[in-house]
Amino acid sequence: MSEIKINAPLPFDDIDTADEFLTVAAVQEIGTVLEKAGFSAGSVTDHPCPTGRWLDAGGHHAQDPFVMLSMIGAVTTSLRLQTGILVLPYRNPFLVARAVATLDRITDGRVTLSVGTGYLKGEYRALGVDFGRRNELTDEYLDAITAALSGREFAFEGEGFRAYGNRILPGPVQQPRPPILVGGNSKKAIRRAVERGDGWNPFLTSVSGADLVTTRTAGITGEDDLRRAISYMREVCEKHGRGTLPEIVLGGIIKPSEPWDPQKWVDRIGRYRELGVSAVGVNFTGRTRAEWCDTAERFGTELISQF
Repeated sequence: MSEIKINAPLPFDDIDTADEFLTVAAVQEIGTVLEKAGFSAGSVTDHPCPTGRWLDAGGHHAQDPFVMLSMIGAVTTSLRLQTGILVLPYRNPFLVARAVATLDRITDGRVTLSVGTGYLKGEYRALGVDFGRRNELTDEYLDAITAALSGREFAFEGEGFRAYGNRILPGPVQQPRPPILVGGNSKKAIRRAVERGDGWNPFLTSVSGADLVTTRTAGITGEDDLRRAISYMREVCEKHGRGTLPEIVLGGIIKPSEPWDPQKWVDRIGRYRELGVSAVGVNFTGRTRAEWCDTAERFGTELISQF
């Protein structure tokens, strides 16, 4: 049976626990613990300028993804550094390419870039980006990033930006570029993953509790929904002449509120692996850094060791 990896969201989003989690010492300890426990990747979210209305309705802050991943990368040697997800239209694609190339080079090829279109109109407005064109911008920016990360001089013309013989050097360690995952559950996201990505990064709406209207995506509540989505992905691959499916990196499969039951989770992960999933995320919380790290170590001993 194929290998499956376990990823963990990094706990830097709760500003109410800043003394516990938003310090250099916290980053050092958390990175070290995750790597020792056997996690494959640590991931960070992306909300540079969320609205108060969304935050008050249950949203969350997010620290700058490349700053946090750089700090984690500095205290680890094998843990992969994953954006999860980066809202691609928020930033000029060549700025993203430079950040990815730098981080991948400095950390000896450990970056995974998971991207999506995002869904917060108020955040788009604050950043001066046209929300109505988010899908076209995402496709264009993916093409631009791929060109910019070639390690060679490149040319690319997009809407509002032009590169005529520009260079981003040194290029990333991973070639032809670091893996790009496309986040989202919709058919459009699946098509984008097939056409422009290396992998697909869906999430279980039954675990995240996401409002499907707000997030503007499709519900995936479990194995049956995921199986249907993968079947659609196969159809798209056949249509585009792609011989292999994009890698499937599934978001959190465990609610933080679930009672501790590692055997149940091992069985659950095994079923997703049978569907072709190559990596899953496990969500967990801690009121203190010590509690969070103890839980991470417990995952390593009682869950990750089983794979």
